[in-house]
Amino acid sequence: MSKFENVTITKEANIYYEGKVTSRTVEFSDGSVKSLGIMLPGEYTFNTVDKEIMEILSGDVEVKLPGEEWRILITPEIFTVSANSSFDIKIKSVTDYCCSYIK
Repeated sequence: MSKFENVTITKEANIYYEGKVTSRTVEFSDGSVKSLGIMLPGEYTFNTVDKEIMEILSGDVEVKLPGEEWRILITPEIFTVSANSSFDIKIKSVTDYCCSYIK
């Protein structure tokens, strides 16, 4: 799906790593939540509360999921992260992403 309709978007940005990672929260009428964002080059670790489905829409990216080795993503690509865990990500070029939070 390349666009979302009938959603509520939070104007205030989620800002991480001194502005190198930003996103906006998108809420759907069924109560589901996604975030749409941009990551600038760098290495980051993110902790999860809910299960997350990460759609990397564009960019040059490597990811390390719990218990796995680093792997290069061929964008667009999707990966899933378990709830209450973390993942490491290396961003080598500006990266566009969509994250879905699964309760």
